[in-house]
Amino acid sequence: MSTGTGPKQVHLAAHFPGVNSTTVWADPRSGSQIDFSSFEHLARTAERGLFDFFFLAEGLRLREHNGRIHDLDVVGRPESITVLNALAAVTDRLGLAGTVNATFNEPYELARRLASLDHLSGGRAAWNVVTSSDAFTGENFRRGGYLDRADRYTRAAEFLATARELWDSWTPEGRQRPFAHRGPQFGIEGEFTVPRSPQGHPVVIQAGDSAEGREFAASAADVIFTRHSTLEAGREFYADVKGRLARYGREPGDLKIMPGVTYVLGDTDAEAQELAAEIRRQQVSPQNAILALEQVWGRDLSGYDPDGPLPDVDPDPESTLVQGRVRIADPVAVARKWRALSEAKGLSIRQTVIETTGRQSFVGSPGTVAAALAEFVAADAADGFILVPHLTPGGLDGFVDRVVPLLQERGAFRTEYSGTTLRSHLGLPDPVWKG
Repeated sequence: MSTGTGPKQVHLAAHFPGVNSTTVWADPRSGSQIDFSSFEHLARTAERGLFDFFFLAEGLRLREHNGRIHDLDVVGRPESITVLNALAAVTDRLGLAGTVNATFNEPYELARRLASLDHLSGGRAAWNVVTSSDAFTGENFRRGGYLDRADRYTRAAEFLATARELWDSWTPEGRQRPFAHRGPQFGIEGEFTVPRSPQGHPVVIQAGDSAEGREFAASAADVIFTRHSTLEAGREFYADVKGRLARYGREPGDLKIMPGVTYVLGDTDAEAQELAAEIRRQQVSPQNAILALEQVWGRDLSGYDPDGPLPDVDPDPESTLVQGRVRIADPVAVARKWRALSEAKGLSIRQTVIETTGRQSFVGSPGTVAAALAEFVAADAADGFILVPHLTPGGLDGFVDRVVPLLQERGAFRTEYSGTTLRSHLGLPDPVWKG
């Protein structure tokens, strides 16, 4: 909640999507997903808006749907940390966060790359830790199926702990010390070649809503990237995750909760609502509605009418129709929920997908959106938001020009950067050296 010193501050980040179901590709303003100019435009806009960080998503293999590359995947995307290193040269204060998989990398090599980014950017690096257990992705690394699903967070936790041992192998005074790590996942020793970086450790982001993901975030992350659809759901998530911190000796402010959200602006609330409905129809075309349905059902449903009712057959939980996508834990339960919604509201397949697959969205005039964002943070439903625009790369422009000034007028958002590192933007403590 807000304190006597003023409103609770809103943290903001800009998301550049990778596995892309948000972009309205048909819009003539939709630009390249792979040219550096697109990354630069979004990053410069975020920095002009005094955002905490730019967040670059990444996948390690193009998803397949019925044996073909999924229509919404981005082909030709450069590797994330390489892009972020280039962005460090064209930005001054903006944090630079990249998704890097803990399953298909090694601690020494990745710790070195992240520490290098932190040095080159003057202390603005962040790592979004993700995991994978699917053999389809693993085939790119000749490790298909080697990791049991239950072990993915076990490996990720030891990976992160090992990376922190490497970062701490240099003293704050700049002395290099040998390292040695022995554990179930990794056994390495030697000398780390990169001195301790400006932040000590890059900021660590954890993406996940599951119980194991929440626990991992509470134990080890600085930011959790999540999604929830209502104020009440956000408050429940916030209380649950913040309540886990004490058992790890951490304070509530040591972990920032930042859901990924979308927004639509109009001159009036009514105009924005009409525009938002049209955007969702463009995002979920008839073809994409069937694709989304097949991801749950695991069956070829190409013969179904997108404007007709949901299938009356149950999903196939063992299906390989869709590969390279996070598996739905209980597709039968999801299908049951979708059917209940469809029957209660008289929704078609396409209408059901539109209603069930969207992120939390803030829709309205700039004043309405600014008030809603501030309310979520003041009500302890979030510490801030990672904005996922529907246009690349210019989709953030209107928000920075029209919403940020209103948040500043409310006293809920900074009017200038007060520090130089990402940790300072987020109000995070410096890591304690454990050499």
